[in-house]
Amino acid sequence: MLTPSSNKDLTVPAPIKLVLVIPNYNHNAAIAQTLAELAPFNLPCYLIDDGSNDETRYLLQALAQQYVWVTLLQHPYNRGKGAAVITGLRRAYRDGFSHVLQVDADGQHDLSDITAMMAKAQATPNALISGKPKYDDSVPKARFYGRYLTNFWVWIETLSFDIQDSMCGFRIYPLAATEHLLRQHALTERMDFDIEILVKLYWQGVEILFQPTKVIYPAGGVSHFKAVADNVRITKLHTKLFFGMLKRLPWLLKRKLLQQAAPIPNAILDTKATSAHWSDLKERGSYWGIKLLVQSYRIGGHWLCRAIMYPVICYFFLTGKVTREASLNFLRRVQQLEPQQPKLNNPVDWRDSLNHFLAFGNAALDRIDAWCDRIQLNQVDFPDRQLLVDQLESGKGAVLLVSHLGNLELCRAISIHQRKVKVNVMVLTSHAENFNKVLKQLNPDSTLNLIQVTELNPATSMLLQQKVEDGELVVIAGDRTSSNTLNRVIYAPFMGQDAAFPQGPFILAGLLDCPVFLMFCLRERGRYRVHLEHFAQTLKGPRAGRMDRLQQAVNRYSERLEYFARREPLQWFNFFDFWRKDSEPQHTSNHSIQVEASAQTHKTDRTQYP
Repeated sequence: MLTPSSNKDLTVPAPIKLVLVIPNYNHNAAIAQTLAELAPFNLPCYLIDDGSNDETRYLLQALAQQYVWVTLLQHPYNRGKGAAVITGLRRAYRDGFSHVLQVDADGQHDLSDITAMMAKAQATPNALISGKPKYDDSVPKARFYGRYLTNFWVWIETLSFDIQDSMCGFRIYPLAATEHLLRQHALTERMDFDIEILVKLYWQGVEILFQPTKVIYPAGGVSHFKAVADNVRITKLHTKLFFGMLKRLPWLLKRKLLQQAAPIPNAILDTKATSAHWSDLKERGSYWGIKLLVQSYRIGGHWLCRAIMYPVICYFFLTGKVTREASLNFLRRVQQLEPQQPKLNNPVDWRDSLNHFLAFGNAALDRIDAWCDRIQLNQVDFPDRQLLVDQLESGKGAVLLVSHLGNLELCRAISIHQRKVKVNVMVLTSHAENFNKVLKQLNPDSTLNLIQVTELNPATSMLLQQKVEDGELVVIAGDRTSSNTLNRVIYAPFMGQDAAFPQGPFILAGLLDCPVFLMFCLRERGRYRVHLEHFAQTLKGPRAGRMDRLQQAVNRYSERLEYFARREPLQWFNFFDFWRKDSEPQHTSNHSIQVEASAQTHKTDRTQYP
């Protein structure tokens, strides 16, 4: 078993002594050009012939005679890419080199990036430097999508997003640590080698750094990737690595906790500046990460999504110092007000916060059900549904004031179930981009219409007014300010302290001059229950006294939000300092990390409402 001290005593001399390793099996179209482009770097090279056919073998022998810096090593029969690379690695170590630069023979790599990779290796000689591919249109789609799936499993196997790409064959290996690994473990010798050695070096404690590099698939190029056989091998490898991760789980978790001494930033938000408002912080996640979760849902439903999500959520919990502290702060406030709250430990501790994170993950899966219209009326209690039915039957729409307590999407799905009423949700553009791309793929017939806004303006008001007149619903969350609402907030008591609420939702509801309802959807006793309340017939009124009316409306909204939040604290999904004054900077770490994932679920909420 690999341990964090496996290469503790290994040292690498400086400056580094670098050698090229090029595995080759029947690649005769691009190898001559590849060697010609490598010649100016003045590096020795081990060219490994992995049992190629006669044509390629004769070509490689000729090239080795042409270039005095090339040493040809030959396998008597084809053993696989991994075996060829291992042959080069071990020969280089025996010959006294400190690092190996692996380059594929098929002409895919941008060799001009070698200079940057060498500089990184010189600066961090104990790290493995890997290319991070930037593809053009020549990449086969199957390989492109399959790469994301493999990277996702690598993130689980390492409990980390540090490995940004696990399949690129353009790398600089630190030989002391690599030889230590090869002596302890027999690695796979086929196409899955690149994945296995990267994960196991990470387990050994080797730092993995990345250099963005252009990767092309030349026209007429030869690929030895076997769609069925190699995908089966990779699947078996991930199964083995997953169970290997479980054996190493205590150390991997300890490693994450030790890294937090830095401290590590918010697990849900990418935080770069202490003055940033939460709504300006970059999403941790990507379009392909969300799409991967969607595909997992289609293939395996909830069970597969949970298998994917839970390790990621646990990672967020462990590395998310800011969000974890926000969770604990909120839950402790609840316990002060509700000492006998049965859903919390007394006193509140890390287990409550972990349950809080897991509750968010479970709610995220239910959101997908709602987006796909897979929620049935008999699955949800909705005792006051008739209030909304009567309003819609009048021919005029309404405003639904909602929040990030419970499951907002289920509110939408159940409130209009079997009626196909158009629902318009106000969404902040900067946080909804990835979600919007996937929504129509989930459910092309969805009646959900996302209206992206950055601030309230007359054009938005007129658009929504027409929708209300057409009998549609307008959904607005009233519990989050944004960077565009600075100094346009109303403070109201919430959980024993004044909190900032945005003016915009309440002003907009007044401008639309229509009935306003409060709606919460909470999981209670294993079932969802929709709580619908008539909030006001209209919030419109004369200009005189407008601020008093707004204050009263916000106070009432805050009061009802607190009531339900105290009942179901683990369903509160505002993972940030909710009581931060509008003029104060966000308290976040000065560090940042980049996450390419699933996600999923890897942002606190994919749809952010002003």
